[in-house]
Amino acid sequence: MPIIAVDAMGGDHAPEEIVRGVAEVSLETDIDCLLVGHEGRIQAVLEEVPYNPERIAVLHARDAVPMDEDAHEAMRTRKDSSLMVAVQAVAGGRADAVVSAGNTGAAVLAASRWFSLLPGIRRAALACVHPRMTEYPGQDPLALLLDVGATVHCEADELVYFALMGSAYARRISKLPNPRVGLLNLGVEETKGGPTLVEVHRRLRGQPMIDFVGNVEGNDLVRGRADVIVCEGYVGNVALKLLEGVSEVLVDVAQAAAERKLVWRVGLRLLSRGIERVSALTDFSRYGGAPILGFDKLFIKCHGRSRARAVANAVKVAAKAVRDRVPEEIVDAVGGLR
Repeated sequence: MPIIAVDAMGGDHAPEEIVRGVAEVSLETDIDCLLVGHEGRIQAVLEEVPYNPERIAVLHARDAVPMDEDAHEAMRTRKDSSLMVAVQAVAGGRADAVVSAGNTGAAVLAASRWFSLLPGIRRAALACVHPRMTEYPGQDPLALLLDVGATVHCEADELVYFALMGSAYARRISKLPNPRVGLLNLGVEETKGGPTLVEVHRRLRGQPMIDFVGNVEGNDLVRGRADVIVCEGYVGNVALKLLEGVSEVLVDVAQAAAERKLVWRVGLRLLSRGIERVSALTDFSRYGGAPILGFDKLFIKCHGRSRARAVANAVKVAAKAVRDRVPEEIVDAVGGLR
């Protein structure tokens, strides 16, 4: 089984929720975890919860990267942070993949410094999984969106590689033999989006290794038309944040309505089950993490607000990605590029 290095000090609820998530994994699976962070604080949490000591090791790191710190500053001044030490543990062969709910920018830069880009890959992509409706039995209820922030603006070559990497990841993790790939654009017509997106559309349409369904629009993000959706990091990050805000707005509106009129409280009570389902569907903390793709080593990035359940799921995803040899699948996909 793979060994997963977990940044115990990264995230809004670190180290308590991170350590609790790893403790859950130690009891439920045969995955070995390396908890990286302040040893005393980690051990204090472990003493409060049940766990399997044979599955957990601790690697001390004196520092941690704050969630709001500039990523370049963190790289310069926090060389002994839990994030940096975890990434170096994987680069040095002590572990096989990294999981972190910490500072996203610092995570991408750390991976860029200590991991190597796969042959042919020019830029890494930060992916995310998001819930969507399904169109047929067996379709994964989660779609993959990339890039969501690693590369703000992209050239045509980079978007084509993102499509290949996302498709390879979906084949391995979602077990889809032929994932459907869409290009996020202003409209479905081939001529939409300017020269770069028109060129990407033309090139993806000619790739035999990709089931390209053409351009998709924003409303397709929550539908089952595409399993992998490709876009620039700036656009992807905006789309991701919008999706994340849906449940929060829904709850806020419901609470405000309930405070104003009795009849609305009665109506909301009748709709409560539906509201709970929408809220659960859009609760990103339930879905673990998503990968930074393009490197020879695996990095699974969790939401900053992740709690124990999300961390546990992210560790399981990381182990699955290692076992299923995701980087090798990406190399094969890029090797077939026309």
